Amino acid sequence: MTAHEVGTKLVELCQQGKNFEAMETLYAPDVVSVEAGAPPGMPREFTGKEAVIGKSKWWVDNHEIHSGTCEGPYPHDDRFIVRFDYDVTFKPTGKRFRMTEAALYTVANGLVAREEFFYSMG
Repeated sequence: MTAHEVGTKLVELCQQGKNFEAMETLYAPDVVSVEAGAPPGMPREFTGKEAVIGKSKWWVDNHEIHSGTCEGPYPHDDRFIVRFDYDVTFKPTGKRFRMTEAALYTVANGLVAREEFFYSMG
């Protein structure tokens, strides 16, 4: 699949709330995920599909998701960007906040090889 095709499928699955299915089916076994900031007690960078899914599972387990949307993809050669908007509560503190992030995905051999997240740290 091309980057545009992978991006279209990823957005379609995420819009249906099937984010984990998107990772299982569209990510390379050695995918690399890079966060703008390290999650509490974790590194900024994760390597391998299991580690990336584990990081995402931590996020879902630690946030009450009131609503979420995504739009895109915005393709460019072997990459594409997806915009995510969330209204969540961080369960450990009870703090509710809105979050917008852009994710840059790089595709190799028809699968997501790298994802990088960009969001406000302040």
